[in-house]
Amino acid sequence: MPTTINRPGAEEYPSTYQGYLDYLPEGEVLYLLEKQSADLRHMFKNISEERAEEAYAVGKWTMKELLQHLIDAERIFGYRALCFSRAEQADLPGWDENRYVYNSLANIRPLVQLLDEYELARRSNLAMFRSFTAEMLSSYGVANGNSMTVRGLIHVLAAHELHHIKILEERYLKRK
Repeated sequence: MPTTINRPGAEEYPSTYQGYLDYLPEGEVLYLLEKQSADLRHMFKNISEERAEEAYAVGKWTMKELLQHLIDAERIFGYRALCFSRAEQADLPGWDENRYVYNSLANIRPLVQLLDEYELARRSNLAMFRSFTAEMLSSYGVANGNSMTVRGLIHVLAAHELHHIKILEERYLKRK
C-alpha cells in the first residue's frame, strides 16, 4: 500500500472544488487528516455547550451544527471513496447539507459526543484510506454528476475541512 497519497492533478476533481484545494498546504494528506482531528478537538476544548449552540449570524449554523456537517461530510466522502475504490459504476447521489444539518438535531447533543463521533469517523476513514493501493487511489467514480478519483476525493475532504475551520476561527471564535 502507498505510504503517501500524492496531490491530485486538476483532472482528478471537479473544478468547483479548486477553491477548497487552494487551502491545502504542501505535504502528506494523511498526516493533515490526522492533525485536523486533534486540532478540532483542541479548538473546542474551552467552548461551553451554550456557546457551541450560538451562530455568528441569523440563519447561519451553530458551532455544533458546523461540527455535525463535518461528521456528515466525513461519512459521505468516506462512502464515496469506498465506492470509487471498488469500481462502483453507479452515479452516487449528492446531498443537501442544510437539510442534513437541520435534521441532525446537533444542538440537543452534548458537544463531547459530537467530537467523539467526528474522531471515530475520521479514524475509520484513515484506516480505509491507508488500505488503498495506488490503483485504487487512481480509480474514478461519479458523485452528484461529477467525476473524480479517490485521490482527489481524499484531498477534497481535507480541504473542505480546512475551509470550515477557517470559518470557525474567523466568524465564531473571534466573536466575544
